[in-house]
Parts: sequence; structure tokens; C-alpha cells
Amino acid sequence: MRAIGRNIIIRKEKKGTTETKGGLLLAENQREDIRYTAATVVSPGEEAINAGLSEGSNIYFDRHAGHKIEVEKETYHLIKLQDVVVVL
Repeated sequence: MRAIGRNIIIRKEKKGTTETKGGLLLAENQREDIRYTAATVVSPGEEAINAGLSEGSNIYFDRHAGHKIEVEKETYHLIKLQDVVVVL
């Protein structure tokens, strides 16, 4: 599997549930205070490679960006280069 152009295939980091100060348990998708989420690059497209991304790079991206894709019963996400905000 290989991304093309400005596309990037990523694997989102799983955080599970978190507990608030008041003791409420929140699922990852219920956290409204966090806009960006962490991920690992599985396959960067050619333009993403030229921008400094490589396979295995840790990034933060807009959590509302992209689409899910399932390959061999594993779920990945497909985002655009412009959705990446931080490369670690």
C-alpha cells in the first residue's frame, strides 16, 4: 500500500478513555478540548516526502481531517499534507 501525491496514510494513536477532574470517564472521541491527535505515518506520498515526512514519522494532525480506509482487516486513515500541523 502506497500513498500518492499529497496524501498520507497514517495509523492513529489509541488513547482509550480518560478521567476528568470530576471523575467522569470520557472516550477519545468525546474530548472536545483536544483538536489535534497523534499518529504514525505508514506511507507518505511524493509531495509529503519532499516536505520532510517519511515512513515512521510521528505527527499531529487535525482530528476532523481525512477518511478511514480498511486494508486486510486493519483500519488506517488517509489525510492530506495540509492537515499535518506538527512533525516530531
